Amino acid sequence: MNARPQAPEHGGQLRQIAARFGIAAERLVDFSANINPAGPPLAVVPTIISALEAQSTLATYPDLDLVEVKQAIAHYTSVQSENIAIANGFVPLLEASLRLLRIQRCLLPVPCFGEYRRTLENAGVATVLFSLKQNQGFTYGIDTMREALVNHSCDAILLANPQNPSGVLCKGEELLCLMEFATQRNIAVLLDEAFIDYCPLDSLTLRSTEFARIVVFRSVTKFFAIPGLRVAYAVSSLSSVEAINHFLAPWPITSFASNAVCAALQDEAYAEKSRTGNNRHRLWLERELVRLRIATYPSSTNFLLLRFPEAIDVNLLWERMIVEEQMVMRSCANFEGLAPMHLRIAVRSQDENERLVRGLERVLSGLL
Repeated sequence: MNARPQAPEHGGQLRQIAARFGIAAERLVDFSANINPAGPPLAVVPTIISALEAQSTLATYPDLDLVEVKQAIAHYTSVQSENIAIANGFVPLLEASLRLLRIQRCLLPVPCFGEYRRTLENAGVATVLFSLKQNQGFTYGIDTMREALVNHSCDAILLANPQNPSGVLCKGEELLCLMEFATQRNIAVLLDEAFIDYCPLDSLTLRSTEFARIVVFRSVTKFFAIPGLRVAYAVSSLSSVEAINHFLAPWPITSFASNAVCAALQDEAYAEKSRTGNNRHRLWLERELVRLRIATYPSSTNFLLLRFPEAIDVNLLWERMIVEEQMVMRSCANFEGLAPMHLRIAVRSQDENERLVRGLERVLSGLL
């Protein structure tokens, strides 16, 4: 018997999935990647085209100090430009922060994004896993995490808010208490806020500038639907950001990416419309999933973690949704600490969400 095709380690890998299942990639609807279905803000594509038409864009090095894009991020987040470091994605920023803070032993709540542990291990950091409870909705227990930090002699904690893959949000004031506790004990806090744009009032980006051993990571590409440009940034105290920049390679992003990010961040109406539309579509999806007897967790993001009855073979369900319905859900097999009955879906347009629900209903009827 042939082995089942292995699911990709990350979402959005349509080429790989299309090749494995013999389906044209353009026929697949991608629910595996958590990208804003609205597409980029209207000014982004014309900005890139204009940059392409200007010969100087290709003939000139990007701004080494990234002044304009830092100013755009500063305006968007209300922090100072000097407190911002920019890189081609999240991992280089985390690597630089680990080197700066000389982390030896890091507490890592799981389930979580797989690149966290991989990056920690590649940096030679010992990882102490902290299991979040499924029956408690994967909520962060601040008191128990504080105890774990002390009991395991950790000098850092790496966590996300909202979490991935659950989408669960921890209120900002609760995480601030953890930051203050950690600061008193010289413990570093590495906080990934890749999806905080959907709930900006709980962001601790601005507060992170007050602490030398706290770094907040943000993504531009997910919320603004430009993942092909690979732009992320870190915010911390002035001294920490200066050190992070020292560890990053020069010219971390292209001129095209810089121009596009500036255009995207200026579109405040896009941001508000995206939050409102996402909340509406997510709530509709949650109600429909309840009707199908599929459990979810209280997400504050543009994705939902689905929990199926133990009688359902989720690997087979994942495959059949691709083959029979041409819809790609996110396999959660590589999320450490997550029980095997889970799949994750992005919140997409209403038409696509309706198509997903109909497809799930058909496939589930054949599996039960």
